[in-house]
Amino acid sequence: MVEYVVYFRVSTERQGRSGLGLEAQRTMVEQFLQPNDNVIAEFTEVQSGKRNDRVELWKAINLVKKTRSKLLIPKLDRFSRKVSFISGIIDQGIELVVCEHPNVSTFFLHLLACFAEEERRQISERTKAALQAAKARGTILGRNAQRLAKVRQQEKQEFYGTISQEFETALAEAGSFSGTAKLLNARGVKTRKGGKWHPQTVKNYAASLKGAKRTLSD
Repeated sequence: MVEYVVYFRVSTERQGRSGLGLEAQRTMVEQFLQPNDNVIAEFTEVQSGKRNDRVELWKAINLVKKTRSKLLIPKLDRFSRKVSFISGIIDQGIELVVCEHPNVSTFFLHLLACFAEEERRQISERTKAALQAAKARGTILGRNAQRLAKVRQQEKQEFYGTISQEFETALAEAGSFSGTAKLLNARGVKTRKGGKWHPQTVKNYAASLKGAKRTLSD
């Protein structure tokens, strides 16, 4: 008979409540355990794997030391992706057993930890690159995206109000988007960002102005 202390981890409260990720981990443990194995206790953590100060994890580790059992985890990346952290736990004499890699040596666990850490680094780099690309395209990022969009829209409308008379006069006189852009630039009227007018800029402003009902072709 082998005695285990089982450790589960999910990254968010939502995953913890819904069972997303957690159910899969439990299934892996159930499939791994043999009929004569004994689970002393289970610990479930809702916390980022980047953090080492996980309360439930250290409860599990302390119980393993006390009972001289083994620490059973479904997947290594659910435990940690940091080589130094995993090595430190093993160096404390904790026998770490991974469901997806049963019966592996300590040396192989160190190799798996290296792969997990490299995967985390690559994921981080890809995420940063994607966010930078989205930002460059003008995408509003973050939880407050809708609120920021409303604020920006309000700022645009307020600005439109300050130039609406000059804008509509130029639009009526020119009869085209390109002609309107030339007139506004010649008269020293700036865009909201202080730049010059272009046909597309005029078209965007005309579409946004309340009461702009004309449809002109360039």
